[in-house]
Amino acid sequence: MIERDTPRETLPPPTFEDLLRTVEEMNTPDGFKAELIRGKIVVSPWSELRYYRPMRVLREQLGAHAPEGHVADIAPFLFRFPAVARAYGPELFVADEAAFKEDGRHADAAALSLVAEFTSVSTRDADWAEKLEVYGRLVPVYLVVDVQDAEITCFSDPSPHGYRSRQTVSFGKPLDVPEPFGFALETTGFASGA
Repeated sequence: MIERDTPRETLPPPTFEDLLRTVEEMNTPDGFKAELIRGKIVVSPWSELRYYRPMRVLREQLGAHAPEGHVADIAPFLFRFPAVARAYGPELFVADEAAFKEDGRHADAAALSLVAEFTSVSTRDADWAEKLEVYGRLVPVYLVVDVQDAEITCFSDPSPHGYRSRQTVSFGKPLDVPEPFGFALETTGFASGA
């Protein structure tokens, strides 16, 4: 008798919508968030307690200079980027308030005017590579608060090839945040959070 390979049925990879639905149905432990990074569901911890003060300082300054109708917040929402099958929950965001009047659990990333990520050992690579690439095509301003290096970098002027402008300062020095904000961000309060 000759053995023959039995063809195995292969399942198609899950769609972006399938992955979003799975994230919604997940019972993520308190203190953790689930995002779609590199086409996979990634669960990582929310920021450490010591990040609260610099996040609050940043949120207050951004809120005072946000475009009309936009809100600055640290609420745990996912913003979807369907063109690249990604959904991120930035530590801090500024977005058009109208985005939160939609049905569903994931806001449209087109509503974002700014995102800020606070680096940690577990998220650093995604913040500096994956998210930089995705945000750089759509989001007007991206701030990377690099807690490990005590620096903040502002990326702006998105294009199909990524951000065209970058400025980095050490904590304690002012950072120019371009339009649609147009102000000098005071970073003195960031160092105490590290």
